[in-house]
Amino acid sequence: MIPEEKVREIAERLSIVEVVSDYVPLRRAGGNFLGLCPFHAEKTPSFNVNPAREIFHCFGCGEGGNAFSFIMKIEGVSFPEAVKLLARKAGIEIEERQLTPTEKKTQDEHVQFLRINELTTSYYRSVLLNGQEGEAARQYLAKRTVDTDISEAYHLGFAPDRWDGLAKHLQNNGVDLNIAAKLGIIRKSDSGWHDLLRNRLIFPIRDARGQVIAFAGRVLDGSLPKYINSPESPLYHKSSVLFGLNMALPSIRTGGSVIIVEGYFDHLALYRAGVENVVATCGTALTSTHAGQIKRHAERVYTLFDSDNAGKKATIRSMELFLEQRIPAYVISLPPGDDPDSFLGTHSAAEFVAIRDKARPAFEYFVRSLLAETPPDSVDNKVRIIDDIVPRFRKIADSVERDLYEKEICRLLGITVHSFRKRMQGGGFAHNKDAATSQSIILQPGDNVQDTLLALLLNYPDARAEIVRNGLDNIFSDDYLELAGLILDRLDGSEDSRTLSHMAETFAKPEHKILFSRIMVSDGYLDDIEWRDVLNQCTRSNERKQLGSIKEIAARLAVLDTNCDEYTLLLKQADTLRTRKSKL
Repeated sequence: MIPEEKVREIAERLSIVEVVSDYVPLRRAGGNFLGLCPFHAEKTPSFNVNPAREIFHCFGCGEGGNAFSFIMKIEGVSFPEAVKLLARKAGIEIEERQLTPTEKKTQDEHVQFLRINELTTSYYRSVLLNGQEGEAARQYLAKRTVDTDISEAYHLGFAPDRWDGLAKHLQNNGVDLNIAAKLGIIRKSDSGWHDLLRNRLIFPIRDARGQVIAFAGRVLDGSLPKYINSPESPLYHKSSVLFGLNMALPSIRTGGSVIIVEGYFDHLALYRAGVENVVATCGTALTSTHAGQIKRHAERVYTLFDSDNAGKKATIRSMELFLEQRIPAYVISLPPGDDPDSFLGTHSAAEFVAIRDKARPAFEYFVRSLLAETPPDSVDNKVRIIDDIVPRFRKIADSVERDLYEKEICRLLGITVHSFRKRMQGGGFAHNKDAATSQSIILQPGDNVQDTLLALLLNYPDARAEIVRNGLDNIFSDDYLELAGLILDRLDGSEDSRTLSHMAETFAKPEHKILFSRIMVSDGYLDDIEWRDVLNQCTRSNERKQLGSIKEIAARLAVLDTNCDEYTLLLKQADTLRTRKSKL
């Protein structure tokens, strides 16, 4: 373990501008330095480095932190590895303190997990390439035109139809099978140890750094289940893993876009055709964590799911996630009956790219699909269609895009904009608890008033005392309220720019880290101001906003059934806002 005083010494020796400049060309822009973000593709610089605060923040993808977190992200290394790398740059010798027994056990087990997975990968690979047991898999790959270069790129393997082939291999290599069992690749029963995967083609699943964290096994025939994946483990959490991300990142960063497919062979078919900016879900639905990962790396996303009902549902669900993340999303539609593998078996990569370039925006695809399933030929059908559209429509952040879609929806349905807006404000959702929740009045990330209040909290001790006297919950809400509490817990009156830059690393939630770094890198406008005037202006703005929120809630309550869940929820929210307003 690296002593904390050594970390501080490195931070004092190196400026963040010096560290980042090794990777990103920077130019001065006021008190900050500006450059193109190395973590996602962009043409207009939005990556800011603040030398006074020793912190960076990208206003495009949200990445932020100090010099250590920058190195961790760009080099794909752990915190101790980042510290050692910067220590070498600073000419500082690291003498690591002895780990506690618990830390040593955790570290040793992690190393063992990675070694076990590498041994497993090489075992499956060896079976595929050598001997009679891998012959069926070799023939299967040849039939699917998977050549040796592609097989090597994916490190494909084959699990033989043996009860305990892998278990014996690991045991022969000195592996504690009880440790291997934590990865789920072998299991123990009354009859002894046995393998999870047997008689299956193996796809190793790697993290963004290329380390093997799990395995997927595919049958060679039509039997079910077609795929079996490793279970959740200390290394593998399928809701946060995108297959092939390590292979795709260079292409994503160059071109700015990513294609999401459902299957491993869909991924392989595209990669083989030279389309490398592709990732796949690991046998699970796309999650908000996946969407957040994609936002950090790409400016736009294409979905390429099956054309059946399940695929359409997955497309619409992913659209909702990308609307929430504010990522432009498009839907690639192959000819009926085709998937990427079958299409590229008979068409060129250029033909696929031409289809990709004609991809429709995801929201447009959703509306058109809805109209195809439910023709707007009756009042009842039109109402049902609108009620399906409205919850998704609310998630469109761009005002111009909302306006254009509103006009197009009304044109397609043959209704007036006024009627559509009335439905947006009125009934049709009282029975739906999820929709009720989505309509609750909350402050969205990027609230300028709360940004300023949080910056006052960080920069002016007297303003901090005044804010605390008024009560944090009367000043802040949502993520801002949580973050303000965390900041106060960590401030002891002796903080400087470097200790503040390290504070972000102590926050558990990514949204707190992003919010903190964004404010830290952009609070220069508060230099030499009269903090009390600014605080008073922000307080008055809060009052006006809360009064407006109460009016919106009152209008909504007027059209709701008093017995529904949404009515109760909004009534409580209105009471809370009135109470907070009275305390200001």
